Amino acid sequence: MSEKWDARFVEVARVISTWASCYQPERKIGAVIVKNKRIMTTGYNGAPAGIRTCVERGECLRRKLGIPSGTRQEMCYATHAEQNAIIQAARLGISIEGATLYCTHQPCAVCAKMIVNAGIVRVVYEHGYPDEFAVELLREGGVQLEKWEAEEAR
Repeated sequence: MSEKWDARFVEVARVISTWASCYQPERKIGAVIVKNKRIMTTGYNGAPAGIRTCVERGECLRRKLGIPSGTRQEMCYATHAEQNAIIQAARLGISIEGATLYCTHQPCAVCAKMIVNAGIVRVVYEHGYPDEFAVELLREGGVQLEKWEAEEAR
């Protein structure tokens, strides 16, 4: 896909990230799954349906427990943006095989496994994440991983 289209979908992921219900402002993450220049689904990090968010609880469980970023992803009320986008596709019966996932942040290892199994072939992310295992999983799973940088930043 062209740089122009990549820029558009990265911008959409940024907008989606503003919907996140994460208590930590720096961890508001958005994802967009695109196929043939069409948005298939979107996702942001937030608690599953019917479960109170960290914002509603008034605290971040991970901060409360002193869990460093990039570790113990299961210890969080939120479902990751990438996971939510993949789950939405499954709920709605939308095929995302062969799609590109645009995300504000590099996926973690758990999300990387889901991305590989969902048949997503390319991930474009804006910000890094301290999870080299995720990079290894995506690479071995045949998923093209690209760090996106705005043209003016190059």
